[in-house]
This record gives sequence, structure tokens and C-alpha cells, in this order.
Amino acid sequence: MTTVLLDALVPIFVGLLLGYLAGRRGVMDNVNVRNLIVFVMNFAIPCALFSTIIRTSREDLDQQIPTALMITLVFTVLYTAGCLCARRSLKMSVSDASVLALTIGFPNSAAVALPLFATSYGPASSVTAALSIAVGAITISPLTVALLEADKQSQGTEINIRNVLRNFVRALARSVVWAPALALVCAYFGVHLPSYANRTLMTFGSAATGSALMLTGVVVSAQRFRFNKDVFWMTLIILLIQPIFALSMTLLFHMSRDHIRDITIISTIPGGFFGLVFGKSFDATPKTASSELIASYGAGWLTLALWMLVMAKYF
Repeated sequence: MTTVLLDALVPIFVGLLLGYLAGRRGVMDNVNVRNLIVFVMNFAIPCALFSTIIRTSREDLDQQIPTALMITLVFTVLYTAGCLCARRSLKMSVSDASVLALTIGFPNSAAVALPLFATSYGPASSVTAALSIAVGAITISPLTVALLEADKQSQGTEINIRNVLRNFVRALARSVVWAPALALVCAYFGVHLPSYANRTLMTFGSAATGSALMLTGVVVSAQRFRFNKDVFWMTLIILLIQPIFALSMTLLFHMSRDHIRDITIISTIPGGFFGLVFGKSFDATPKTASSELIASYGAGWLTLALWMLVMAKYF
């Protein structure tokens, strides 16, 4: 088990560390990261998701429906709780609250779950990892963009719900949103792409893991770390409360052992970079979110390994 953990976790955290050091030492520009963001969010991750999901059979997708619904429940509940907490307890603006909520509610599946599951649990679990990215990309990610757009348009006044809905629809045009959705439709109806199209997608998609890890490290390196009680509680929510909630829900609905394991492990992954990436375009980069992201990765290597050991022993 130790070898499996090392094989799965060391490459991930080395990639994150390389990105962080490159940003801190000026090897890579950690302020003007737009080009890297565009490549990762508009090309690499959408291609990786599309190529992974479209190879899934209709029967396997049918089996993954409960998993997708449960992941949606877990992400949505944590996102909502994070947003309400940020608004009421931390007195954040709608923009800052949505960025913090996405950082809490959407684990970094793009950089961590895909390589982790492929190494530890095999190809079938890789589909679950891809679905977790697709769920977050289709639900709470466009909602965050919609809230950011609506808050900017309101210019400090009350947000119009119609604007939120309109901006949500517009956010669906992003490739990281529609690519996995289209792949699900194609896979479900048995649409097969020519071999050259599959190879093209796989070529770009193969860069997703490394580039997402580097991007996460670079983005984190630009943030100033301040540890306080707010950061402590937000980190605790990500690394402890979220996986406990996910485990409780999967047990409550009597899901299979593999689904219990996969959903729980996904929920133990440290916070994702989507929130800070989206917020950067709207000048919404709350210090609590960036510090919590750093703290979750500082402790995440240990908690993730512990959760994997627990799930291996008891599930």
C-alpha cells in the first residue's frame, strides 16, 4: 500500500511544488498567467475530459448516474454552505464569496483526481474522476462566473436574479463546460469519433495533468499566505468535514463500495484553482481563499494519504 500511495501522490505534489517554486523564483510569471490559464481551461482539460468520457460505454454511464448525482449533491451543498458562510460570517462581497465557495466546494480533480485514480484504482475510476470535473464544470463553475458577472454589472447595488440566470447561460459557452457535456451525450448515444480525432484529443488531453498541476502551483505562489482562524476552519471543512459528509451520504444511500471509495477520496482532495482563476478576471481574489488554498495543500498530502488508507482498510 505504501508503494501505491507513493506512486500516486509523489508525482502530484512534485508537480504542484515545481509550479510553486517556478512562480516564487520568477522562472514563470505568476502574475500574468492568462496564456497558461487559457491553455489549461480552454484546451487541455476540455480535451482530456472529452477523450476520457466519450470512450465510456452507455452501460458504464448508466452505472455512473448515482455517482454523478451524489457528487453533484456534495459539491452543491459545500458550495452553498461556503457562500453563505462567506457572506454572513466573513462579510464578503458576492464576488469574493463565490470565489471562496468554489475553492471549497470544487476539489482540484483536474490536477489530482485524474492521475491519482488512474494510478491507484484503474481505468473505471478514471471515469469517476472525469465525471467529478464535469459535474463541477457544468454546475457550480458557471454559477460562480454568473455571480461574478452579475455582481460586476450591479456596481454595488442588489444583484438581479435575471442577470444571474442570463450570465449562467452565457457561461455554458465555455469549452470546459460544454466539452464534457457533449462527450456525455455522444457516449450515451454511441457516437464514435474517427481514430485521428481521438488521437488529436488525447494528444492535447495528455497535457492536462501536468499543466493543471503547474498552473495550480503558479497561481498559489502569487498569493500571500496568512493563517488565521478563518483559514483554519475553511481548511478543516475541505480536508475533514467534506469527506465525512460525502462518506455519510454514500453510506446513507447504500452505494457500492467502489462508489463510496471514489466519492469520498474525491472529496478529500484539496481545494481547486478554478475559483481563483475565474476571480482573477474580476479582481475578486479574497485573501482567505488564497491562504486556504495554500493551507489545504500544505496539509492535504497527509490527509489524502490517510483517507486512502482508511478507505482501503474499511471499504
